[in-house]
Amino acid sequence: MGRKNIKIEFRYDGSRYYGFQRQPDKITVQGEIEKILRIVTKEEINLISAGRTDRGVHANHQVSNFYTSSNIPIEKYKYLLTRALPNDIDILSVEEVDENFNARHNAKMREYVYIISWEKNPFEARYCKFVKEKIIAKKLEKIFSDFVGVHDFKNFRLNDCVSKITIREIYQIEVKYFGENKIKIYIKGSAFLKSQVRIMVGTALEIYYGRLPENHIRLMLNDFTKEYKKNLVEAEGLYLNKISY
Repeated sequence: MGRKNIKIEFRYDGSRYYGFQRQPDKITVQGEIEKILRIVTKEEINLISAGRTDRGVHANHQVSNFYTSSNIPIEKYKYLLTRALPNDIDILSVEEVDENFNARHNAKMREYVYIISWEKNPFEARYCKFVKEKIIAKKLEKIFSDFVGVHDFKNFRLNDCVSKITIREIYQIEVKYFGENKIKIYIKGSAFLKSQVRIMVGTALEIYYGRLPENHIRLMLNDFTKEYKKNLVEAEGLYLNKISY
């Protein structure tokens, strides 16, 4: 039987996981999916994925692919995975793709969304960031505009980030009201460094609240002579929202 390249699209609630990427002795989204695939294919499976989310971060749309020589029919995978995976991981689609398809390298755009609410709700504590008063969407969007374009995001990553290339392109950032008590921040880019989006949002909020000067984002994007404080927002409000190929 020849080797197949199988693409899966899925979503998950990241609340109880130690992030997406497989880690020894810790529960992760990748680890849970690979565990089931190993059982059904009786092979060692390694997911190649479009993004790696931090602990507590969610995904409305994640894409992975894996190679297998198993003769399981493609249409059976969704059923087998759905039946065996926990309820906080949902398989959206499974299909066989070209041998050369790579979920990570072929992705043209990744969109993240960050949700902020000014109405405290204990049932949403794992799914958004709470603030004390309403945020003016246009004012915050203007602050974010400094990120748009091609920049070196060396100052917008955690120290344990292993990426050798730190230049990334941000295509668009929009801040929109969602109902009466929330905003959603949509960030579209080519790719992102470890915790980059959380540091971008945290820095923009510090400027919004007047705790950092208006030119602080431009400084961090251009000045690499000193170490800047990383203002990280909570992981709970962040979602990997859409992958485009």
